Amino acid sequence: MILAPAPPREEVLRTCGLFLESGNVHEVRCPKSGRRGTISGYFDDAEALTDAVLAIDGTVPGVYLTLNPCDPSLLARATNRLKHHARDTTSDANILVRRWLMIDFDPVRPAGISSTDVEHGRAITAACGAWDDLCGAGFPDPVVADSGNGAHLLYRVNLPNDPAVTGMFKDVLAGVAARCAHDDIGVDLTVFNAARICKLYGTMACKGDDMRERPHRRSRLLEIPDRLTILDSL
Repeated sequence: MILAPAPPREEVLRTCGLFLESGNVHEVRCPKSGRRGTISGYFDDAEALTDAVLAIDGTVPGVYLTLNPCDPSLLARATNRLKHHARDTTSDANILVRRWLMIDFDPVRPAGISSTDVEHGRAITAACGAWDDLCGAGFPDPVVADSGNGAHLLYRVNLPNDPAVTGMFKDVLAGVAARCAHDDIGVDLTVFNAARICKLYGTMACKGDDMRERPHRRSRLLEIPDRLTILDSL
C-alpha cells in the first residue's frame, strides 16, 4: 500500500502502530542535541510518545526509535517522557528479540549536512532497485521509508537476539552493499546491532543548516505491504 503524506502527528502515530506492539517498550533518542546533550526516554504509550517528540521536533538534528523492543524495566529510566543529558541508553544486551532488519541507503556526502534533492532521490531509487533484487532472492516485500536524507527498507523478522543472528544480519548487509551500493549511494554496514536506532518517521531530519540546496526534510513511511510477511530465514 502506497501511503500519502500525512500531518506530522498522524505520521508519528502510524509509525508507532508499525513498531510499538502492545506491552512492549521502546526508547526514543535524540543524540547530539546541543546543550541538552542526549535526549532519551522510554515509551509503551504511543500517544505520550507522539506528544513528547512533536514538542521537540525540528529543534534537534534527528529523533530516533529503537527498532526492537527493550527490557521493560528500562521504562523506569524515563517513563513515557523525554529527559535531557541522558547518561544511559539502550545496549544490545537490553533487547528482548529481533523484530526488524533495516537496510539503510544514504547519499555519500560530508558528515553533518543534509542531502540535496538529487542525492535524496537517488537514494530512494537505489533502495527500490535493491527491493527488486531482494524479491528475486526470495525476500518478501519490505516497508519502504524516506529517512529525510535517504531511504530505508525494513523487513519484519522474528528472531532471537544472539550472536548467530547478528552475524546473519552482517552478511545480508554486506551482500546488499556489494550488489546495490553505488559510488554516490552507500549501504550502511553498521546497522546490524540489536539496539539499533532508526529515524522516527514523521519527524524532521535536520542535519546542518537548512539551505535551499540542502534542505531539512520530514521523514515518512512511503509504503507498507498489504500483507507484512515475516522473513523467517536469511
